[in-house]
This record gives sequence, C-alpha cells and structure tokens, in this order.
Amino acid sequence: MKKYEDEYRHKGLRRKLIASLQKKGISDQRLLEAMNRIPRHFFMDLAFDQIAYEDRAFPIGEGQTISQPYTVAYQTQLLDVKPFDKVLEIGTGSAYQSVVLAELGARVYTIERQKKLFDSNKHFNFLKKYPGIKFFYGDGFEGLPTFAPFDKVLITAAAPLIPPKLVEQLKTGGVMVLPVDENHGQRMMRITKLEDGSLKEERFDAFSFVPMLEGKTNGNENHT
Repeated sequence: MKKYEDEYRHKGLRRKLIASLQKKGISDQRLLEAMNRIPRHFFMDLAFDQIAYEDRAFPIGEGQTISQPYTVAYQTQLLDVKPFDKVLEIGTGSAYQSVVLAELGARVYTIERQKKLFDSNKHFNFLKKYPGIKFFYGDGFEGLPTFAPFDKVLITAAAPLIPPKLVEQLKTGGVMVLPVDENHGQRMMRITKLEDGSLKEERFDAFSFVPMLEGKTNGNENHT
C-alpha cells in the first residue's frame, strides 16, 4: 500500500503550480482553489514525488497518463461546472480529474475502459473522501444511458468524432467538452445541445491526448 503525506513542501509546490496556471490564462477562481486543495502527488507513483507539481503529464500505467494540470484546468474551465451538476466523465485514468470535478461540487459518473486502472482506483483510499464520485468499468462510447441525462459531459481522450450516444445522454442546454481528432492534431471543442436537438460547436486550442478507444480491456492483453 502506497503511503502518502501532504507536506509543506508539496503545498508550496502546488501554490507555484496554481500561479503558473493563472499566468497561462486560467481565471476561474473556484477551479484554481479546488486544484490547490488536491494533492496531485497522491495520484502518481511515489517515484514521481519530487516532480509531481511540474505542469506536465506523467505515465500511470496501461499506456495512459495523468493529464498536464493546465489541460485539466483548461477543460474544466470550458465545462463551467456548477455545484450539483451531474457530470459524465469518459476516461477516469488516475481519477485526478474526477476529484477536481467533485471539489467543484459536481456529482460525477466516471467510466474507465482499462480494468487495471479501474481496479486500482477501487483500492485508492483517498477517493473515499469523495462519495459523490461513482466509478464504472465500461466503454466510454456507450456512456451510461441508465443514469442519463447529464448536465455536462467531459471526455479526457481524443475522440475520432463527437460520440452520438453521449450527445443523446446530454440534457437540453447541456455542455460537452472534448478533444476531437483533426488531420494534423486534436482540437478542443465545446458542444452545447440546443432546444431543437441541434448542436452548437465551439472550437478552441490544439492539444495532445491519448486516443479514445472503443470497447474495454480485461487487463490480460499483451502490450507491444
């Protein structure tokens, strides 16, 4: 069992990270305060303790990463999370983004397709602080129709297109934020579902994410 402590050193590094996010254009004070409360090093291997508050992504296993803090902040700011929003997150990963959403008062339903990562989060004691996060093992393209509709949808992997089943599960007036693959990279998009069922699409900056894949893994596949 990994043993973590949140020391003065970590808190100081976290404050520096938050200041750097502000300089990069993150202006949502509730979001900045939420991220300042969350010990990011808890979500990573102890080997990364000295560098956990650098503004970059790190590997978490199964070919996945914990996203760069700026990317987490950017997506979350676009999503404009309000207390009690019902949010569907596609790609739990380390659960860091899930906790950011929960700190903002959201009710979070998060799906992970990698069985090993899903199981790892079940044994991550820190997450017991957040009973408002519900964890699911499944295919993100399918969403969670049983629990729909959702106020917000957040996709943390690069989608080849706007997933139609997730649009169906978004309530009227709801918002989806996702990176979408283009010919030469990925474009962050915000989708708003309008009264007539049509979609308003807004395009933002370019990013780099792992691809959003269909299906789910059982953890026994051979990785090459």
